[in-house]
Amino acid sequence: MFKQKLLIKIEIAVIAAILTGSSFYASKALGKPQAAPQKLVDQVWQILDENYVDVTFNHQDWKAIRQQYINRSYSSKKQAYGAIQEMVAKLGDRYTVFFDPDEYQALNNDLSGNLSGVGLELGENEKTQALTVIAPIEGTPAFKAGILPGDVIIQINSQITQGMKIEDAVKRILGPVGTKVVLTIQRGNKSQIFKLTRANIAIHPVTYNARTTTSGKIGYITLPEFTQTAAVEMHRAIQALEKQQVQGYVLDLRSDPGGLLDASLQIASMWLKQGAIVSLVNRDKVKDSYNATGHPLTDKPLVILVDKGSASASEILSGALQDDNRARLIGTRTFGKGLVQSVEPLGDGSALKLTIAKYYTPKGRDINHVGIAPDITVELTEAQQKALVENRTLGTLADPQYASAVADLNKLIQSEANHLSLKRGK
Repeated sequence: MFKQKLLIKIEIAVIAAILTGSSFYASKALGKPQAAPQKLVDQVWQILDENYVDVTFNHQDWKAIRQQYINRSYSSKKQAYGAIQEMVAKLGDRYTVFFDPDEYQALNNDLSGNLSGVGLELGENEKTQALTVIAPIEGTPAFKAGILPGDVIIQINSQITQGMKIEDAVKRILGPVGTKVVLTIQRGNKSQIFKLTRANIAIHPVTYNARTTTSGKIGYITLPEFTQTAAVEMHRAIQALEKQQVQGYVLDLRSDPGGLLDASLQIASMWLKQGAIVSLVNRDKVKDSYNATGHPLTDKPLVILVDKGSASASEILSGALQDDNRARLIGTRTFGKGLVQSVEPLGDGSALKLTIAKYYTPKGRDINHVGIAPDITVELTEAQQKALVENRTLGTLADPQYASAVADLNKLIQSEANHLSLKRGK
């Protein structure tokens, strides 16, 4: 088993200031004595030495690195923070990151709902390392301004982002509510300037409604992020839709970058009767499997919408339901993040996020850098995507991916009705 002191968390990147992150309960570290700068450096080294997923440490002499950094003299925490960032960077892992106290507080605030920013989920392009928009959050300044998934942020307040770490970009985009930030966006061959006013970001992990189709009533559920409250809200949504006697479901995970592992496990159990959801494998090849609780809320047909912005916890959920033949996936190939991170709070209010394991779908698929292929591929052109966002017609029949999901769900509903009819006739 993985160490219980490490709260397992899955996320696409360090984008805490804007949206994705987790509440890791800063109170865990509040009672600890303040760490001296040199001790703090060694504490980070020890955590990585004991838990980091790659036992070669990116082919570095990890013990020599320890001596290099603890033999330095640090006159301030700022110097220690800089040394820690240098040390962590040697691992070459963009998901393993040190947070100073302000960054960690922002991380804690994200999924507890105390957000301020412009409403962007950010990632780093695997090939180009460009700062890339995974998705704007509906109703936020970025969404209203027309920023789209796949847009590349090339400047923040005239500061070029090439070579900039995501956490540094986050710091620059952060700011008090009512203040402005200017983003220069590259979209295809064109660049555009967006002047955005920072605002409080209201996070609604689950929205739902019942809709009438040719085969009857269906439930449409959107899940933009696996937050602390996502499982409770999903439970409430399914129960409400069951009371309305829907005959099937469309679950929209498009542009959902992930979030908490626990939330993905709980939500998967709401749809699965039994069996595996995901397995985690640490650096010692120790496998930790997670199974459905055996208490699903519904067994009605389910179609899931995914795209290149569906990552991490989204891929755990969709991969488990696809492997179990519980749901059909429609859209485009998912992001492909098959790594698990944990966050370890440190004694001075800072924290370390580190990669501790890889995860596999129930059938043993390693989706890291690969993603999950949908059962039915439906591409959206850039023009379609822009029009759907600007006209607020995502999740309507004007949305080709949603329309395809409804058509496929109707077939599944009809097939199940025919099956039940044959059973009754026997």
